[in-house]
Amino acid sequence: MIPRLLLALAGAAALAFAAPAGGATLRIGSKKFTESVILGEIITHLSRHAGDQPTHRKEVGGTRVLWNALLSGEIDAYPEYTGTISQELLAGQGLTTEDQIRAALERAGVRMSRSLGFNNTYAIGMKEETARRLGIRAISDLRSHPGLRLFLTNEFMDRKDGWPSLRERYRLPHAAVRGLDHDLAYRALETGSIQATDLYSTDAEILEHRLRVLADDLSHFPAYRAVLLYRAGLERRAPATVRAMLSLEGKIAEADMIRMNAQAKIERAPEEVVAVRFLAQKMGVQSRAEVETAWGRFLRHTREHLLLVAVSLGAAVLVALPLGVLAAKRPAAGQAILAGVGIVQTIPSLALLVFMIPFLGIGGPPAVVALFLYSLLPIVRNTYTGLTDIPVEVRESSEA
Repeated sequence: MIPRLLLALAGAAALAFAAPAGGATLRIGSKKFTESVILGEIITHLSRHAGDQPTHRKEVGGTRVLWNALLSGEIDAYPEYTGTISQELLAGQGLTTEDQIRAALERAGVRMSRSLGFNNTYAIGMKEETARRLGIRAISDLRSHPGLRLFLTNEFMDRKDGWPSLRERYRLPHAAVRGLDHDLAYRALETGSIQATDLYSTDAEILEHRLRVLADDLSHFPAYRAVLLYRAGLERRAPATVRAMLSLEGKIAEADMIRMNAQAKIERAPEEVVAVRFLAQKMGVQSRAEVETAWGRFLRHTREHLLLVAVSLGAAVLVALPLGVLAAKRPAAGQAILAGVGIVQTIPSLALLVFMIPFLGIGGPPAVVALFLYSLLPIVRNTYTGLTDIPVEVRESSEA
């Protein structure tokens, strides 16, 4: 019964969150950060300009969620980085060149574009005026300034390709290096409390705080070149979109990406507007941004959340109440029921969603099923507790 109910829930959610009639012929995905959303919007508008009907599934999740969605056919394309592919998605295969990565992806039914033109890797940055005054242009130059105050993000301090290996590779003498939150590090650079920190080479803050990105002259950091991943079948199903996407190869310089990130994060321009501006200025593609108002976005999210909760909670009540009654009436079965719903509650939500992607896709259906499963324990347990706490004489009287 429960498997059939889960399928029914997924179907209801799919209908509720489906695209309008005459909808998209393909789906573009993006991760939950600004740069990925901007690139997703650029791909979407290029596809639309090519005559296809794309929808952009914005901020779907992290790397693993997008990858699984691509493999399962839930999305047709999304922006990724070569370093992420070799270090995470295809880890352990010893892939060092783009041709090796491309061949490994091909075996999974996935195609990869060439670099879009920029490399979003780790870097070391300083205030431009400080670097100019001290004559520092590359990471090697830091060796001549052992007194500089370096504060690095906690993640960078712990990474295999972070501070420990960087210090060894460049023989840096700085000893009193401490960890700091990313946003705090930028503010500390601005006030002069620190002189250098780690950053991503396309961070919007590079422009905002007028930072110099030091050259990685010993090539310590792995390349994280932006590329597009798409399903192999897309070349047959939407060849115009594939040609349009591949026209992006080599077109986005690091300075362009920094500027677009700054427009979205600092100037608060919608990602779609930023993408449309870039296409018009750099590629001569005229497109129109359909920006949703804050009120419209609030109403849409409210409707979606109410629907998710109503469907999942309603189904959970229908299933959990009988289970709670059964658990109270039959102690042996009750222990198994309580243990089962308790175990479900301990499954991390991200792991559960990733597991369901091959079966239910992304978006509404897996969210409804996850909420349904997480709702079972409190309803079953409270029903069981309420019934077993009734005095024995009252229960016997009601059953007489």
